[in-house]
Amino acid sequence: MYLEVTETSDQMKVYMESYGCSVNQADGEMMLGLLKKNGFEIVNSVNESDINIINTCIVKTPTENRMRYRIKKLYLTRKPLIVTGCMPKTQKNTIEKIAPKASLIGPDSISSISDAVKKSLLTEKFVLTKDLRKPKVCLPRVRKNPVIDICEISTGCMANCAFCEVKYAKGKLFSYPVDKIVEEIKMGLKDGCKEIWITSQDCGCWGFDKGKTLPELLNKICEIKEKFFIRVGMMNPIHLKGILNELLYLYQNEKIFKFLHLPVQSGSNKILKKMNRGYTVTDFNNIVENFRNEFRSLTLSTDIIVGFPDETEKDFQMTLDLIKKVKPDIVNVSKFGARPGTKAAKMEQLPVNVINRRSRVLMNTVKKIQLDQNKKWVGWKGKILIDEIKNKNVIGRNFAYKPIVLKDGKLGEFKEVKIKTVSSTSLFGI
Repeated sequence: MYLEVTETSDQMKVYMESYGCSVNQADGEMMLGLLKKNGFEIVNSVNESDINIINTCIVKTPTENRMRYRIKKLYLTRKPLIVTGCMPKTQKNTIEKIAPKASLIGPDSISSISDAVKKSLLTEKFVLTKDLRKPKVCLPRVRKNPVIDICEISTGCMANCAFCEVKYAKGKLFSYPVDKIVEEIKMGLKDGCKEIWITSQDCGCWGFDKGKTLPELLNKICEIKEKFFIRVGMMNPIHLKGILNELLYLYQNEKIFKFLHLPVQSGSNKILKKMNRGYTVTDFNNIVENFRNEFRSLTLSTDIIVGFPDETEKDFQMTLDLIKKVKPDIVNVSKFGARPGTKAAKMEQLPVNVINRRSRVLMNTVKKIQLDQNKKWVGWKGKILIDEIKNKNVIGRNFAYKPIVLKDGKLGEFKEVKIKTVSSTSLFGI
C-alpha cells in the first residue's frame, strides 16, 4: 500500500512506502506529518526522492518476503534508506544483511524520524529501536484519507499467542491516556475527519494496565459534540469476555458503527489451546450471540488461520462448521506460516499442499456465506458517509460499516441511498 501525498516544498524530498495494519498506517501518517513540519518535501515516487523510507510489517511470511524484496530494491537505488515498523525490532540482522547502511527506527521511536532523516542524508547510520513507551498521539499528520482519523489507543498487548511475532516488536501493553486520545480525535475532527478508527494491537485490552477499560474510553469519545462515526478495531475474545455487558451498552450509541472484529482463528478448542489463545469456541459464540441479540444488522468480521501445526481434518472441519454456523460478513483467511522465534515455529509443520487445499475449501465456503449475508441488504434505505474514492468508485459506509458502492458522491459527504444489488464483498446503491 502506497501513501500518496500532493504537498510539496523546495526542501529535501522524502518518499515513503507504508505496509501492514491500521496501526502501521497511523505511524506512517505521523512520520510524514513530522517530516513535513520539519521542512521536508513529501513525494510520491522513488524517482523524485533524495531519501526513502519503508514502514514494514512482518505479520505473515508472504508479507515478510515482500518487505525483503522492497528493502533490497530501495537500497539498490543508492539513496539513503530508513527502515521503520516492526521489522527493525524483530529482524535487525536480516535487514542489515540486505541493506547494511540503512537506518533503523522501531515502532516506539517514530517521533525521531526527522533526526533519522537528517543523519541518513549525511550518510550516518541512525538506529533507535528501544521501547520508549511514549503515547503516539497528537502528532502532526499527512493523512492517506482526509476523512479518516486513525487513532492509535495503545501499543503492545497482553496475550502470548504461539504464532505471533508482533509481540516481540511491540512488547507488553502500554495504554495511552484518555485525555490525550480525546485530544487526538478532536484534532482529527478539526482537520475535517468524520470517521474515527480506534486501533491498536488489541483494542479489547486497552486500559487493563491502568485499571481502566475500553467502554470507559468509548464513553468519553462519544461525549465529543461533533458529527462522526467510530470504528472500533480488533478485539480478542479473551479480553472482550470481561467487558462484554459494558461494551454492548456503549455500542447503542449512534456514533459507533455496528461492526465487530472478533478473531476466532480456529473452530477447534484443541488448536486454540495450542495457539495459546486463552478462550474457547463457546466463548466466541457467546460474544457473537450477545452482540447479534442487541444488533440484528451487525457486521461481523473474524480471522481464521488454516493449517496450524497438528490441525487434523477433524479440526479443520470444526472450523468450517463454525463459519457455516456463525456466518460472518468478513473472514480474513491466513495460511499458517511459522514466524521466527515463536513457539509455533518449533512445532511440526503441516505439508504445504494440505494447507493450500484447506484454504481453498474455506475461501469457497466464505464467498458463498458473504454473498448470502449481503443479499439481506437489498432494498435497504438509509444514510451513509462517503469515506473512500478508489479507482473512480465512490464508496460509503452505513451504520453497520457495510461498504456501499455508488456512481457519484463527494468524499466526506453524508448521503441517502438505496441498495439495489450486491456482490460477495460490496453493496451497490443509488
